[in-house]
Amino acid sequence: RDCKMERIVKANDREYNEKFQYADNRIHTSKYNILTFLPINLFEQFQRVANAYFLCLLILQLIPEISSLTWFTTIVPLVLVITMTAVKDATDDYFRHKSDNQVNNRQSEVLIDSKLQNEKWMNVKVGDIIKLENNQFVAADLLLLSSSEPHGLCYVETAELDGETNLKVRHALSVTSELGADINRLARFDGIVVCEAPNNKLDKFMGILSWKDSKHSLNNEKIILRGCILRNTSWCFGMVIFAGPDTKLMQNSGKTKFKRTSIDRLMNTLVLWIFGFLICLGIILAIGNSIWESQIGDQFRTFLFWNEGEKSSVFSGFLTFWSYIIILNTVVPISLYVSMEVIRLGHSYFINWDRKMYYSRKATPAEARTTTLNEELGQIEYIFSDKTGTLTQNIMTFKRCSINGRIYGEVPDDLDQKTEITQEKEPVDFLVKSQVDREFQFFDYNLMESIKMGDPKVHEFLRVLALCHTVMSEENSAGELIYQVQSPDEGALVTAARNFGFIFKSRTPETITIEELGTLVTYQLLAFLDFNNTRKRMSVIVRNPEGQIKLYSKGADTILFEKLHPSNEVLLSLTSDHLSEFAGEGLRTLAIAHRDLDDKYFKEWHKMLEDANAATEERDERIAGLYEEIERDLMLLGATAVEDKLQEGVIETVTSLSLANIKIWVLTGDKQETAINIGYACNMLTDDMNDVFVIAGNNAVEVREELR
Repeated sequence: RDCKMERIVKANDREYNEKFQYADNRIHTSKYNILTFLPINLFEQFQRVANAYFLCLLILQLIPEISSLTWFTTIVPLVLVITMTAVKDATDDYFRHKSDNQVNNRQSEVLIDSKLQNEKWMNVKVGDIIKLENNQFVAADLLLLSSSEPHGLCYVETAELDGETNLKVRHALSVTSELGADINRLARFDGIVVCEAPNNKLDKFMGILSWKDSKHSLNNEKIILRGCILRNTSWCFGMVIFAGPDTKLMQNSGKTKFKRTSIDRLMNTLVLWIFGFLICLGIILAIGNSIWESQIGDQFRTFLFWNEGEKSSVFSGFLTFWSYIIILNTVVPISLYVSMEVIRLGHSYFINWDRKMYYSRKATPAEARTTTLNEELGQIEYIFSDKTGTLTQNIMTFKRCSINGRIYGEVPDDLDQKTEITQEKEPVDFLVKSQVDREFQFFDYNLMESIKMGDPKVHEFLRVLALCHTVMSEENSAGELIYQVQSPDEGALVTAARNFGFIFKSRTPETITIEELGTLVTYQLLAFLDFNNTRKRMSVIVRNPEGQIKLYSKGADTILFEKLHPSNEVLLSLTSDHLSEFAGEGLRTLAIAHRDLDDKYFKEWHKMLEDANAATEERDERIAGLYEEIERDLMLLGATAVEDKLQEGVIETVTSLSLANIKIWVLTGDKQETAINIGYACNMLTDDMNDVFVIAGNNAVEVREELR
């Protein structure tokens, strides 16, 4: 079969996999090796005009008829410049080789001949089964087989792939998670995986595992990628699907390119102009020589009795032209290149020594990895920045909410300090003391009152916050609940619910347990409709202890409001006003809704969902359609507002960048009011800007019209 279209891997069978000639797990990020260094490096260096010019000059000086200076006057500076640059390139590449070797020689536990053996990363082959320990780097792209956690779950940190430090959950197929840590059963595992060819899409994986006469579909949830780190999981076993250069991490890293700075380009152009000037000089002087030879030179010859063959004046001019090119070579400034290299080196040290760029908390100075960094930085004209986690701290705090048309969490007046203290104490007194998050502060006494009075809407609202999320809980040694969150937004909402008495305790793939005002309640988890960037919402379907089936949903208000039952009109307009108010304060908002489902309808829907999951064609489209179908006629409960504080120093940085005439663009997924508010908060937008205008076009044509 064609390797480019798909890949077939058999577990624990190196001979079978060898016939496909898949890449092994060794990686190269270096540019040269000992044999290719000279030719490639010289080729790169002679792309500089001045170097090429001096090489030509050297060749000319070796011709005795025209040579007017000795050849070593040229070869010494040329060899010096080329050697300096070559040494610099060689050291850069040496460090690349060093880091490659360090990675290739990392150890991993591999299952060979029914025994776990330590093996270097570079000797790991496709189809091998690897054991990973907690806090270890993943050696290759693996299919997760089993783990120490119940139901084959494991947690990975993907910071090296996508820069996100929050943990992601991966779970093994239930058929393979039964293998556990049983080495004999793992060594007998001979499943065959048929999957897509190597590609660079980090969030997609399509494949099928055939084992024991049954087929199981594989998706991204079952795969752990190279570059991730295993967290909060004592061990897990995985089977290598892609290795070395085929892994998604390496597919995403580009080739090491030969970069030229714009000052280099400018110098090349200057040297070409100077070279042109030199040729003009040479031509003028050569013509002068020819004229002189034909008019006066003859008389000299007569006077010197010099008659061996007539010397043509044109040929004499031609030779003189080359002589002059050699004599006047000092017009072309080769020293300019040397001075530039020295200056660059100096500047890169200045960056390393810069006191203001020293980060005292972690004792890390700035580090210029290339000598050309300074001139690159000097030419920046545009900065494109993300907002969350870049301009803001990505630490969310629950500030306000709107439940059933009433706002809770009004900001207290500073004058009335006595009430502030009692309000601060009140929630803490009311709740199970051990479960409160100490850092959480909420100043509105009314919400506590409503909870005590047993307002069903408020209870349902907090229940949604405690049930609809992907948070994982664990108890630490002191018996305190610790939440592992994938996104800080979710963490803030679950923590808020916890402080108001709806404490998320634990989850299994079939159940979610929460403590509601002191009583433990276990909900049966029937379906989980995950969040993604097109849906912009997340739902859970649970059966409560009374046997009713409920759908709880939270998501972007623009999306959820379209899914509401028509009877919500009055509440909808009230909540929309509240949302605009929250957004005006720069808070991030989410809408909360729910729906009661009847048994018969849910069973039919669940059957269709199972069929869609088993399908091979258009699986994603069918599942998305079913999600759409059940998330309708929702009843609105309210909305939440969470604050994300700005990083220290953002305001000053943005101001000084604007002073340097750099244009800054910030990307954010917020509502328009929130975005404008944050823009003013971090000095992106200022009061001197008299025309702040909003472009609301949905396609290129509309945007062009609005800009015009």
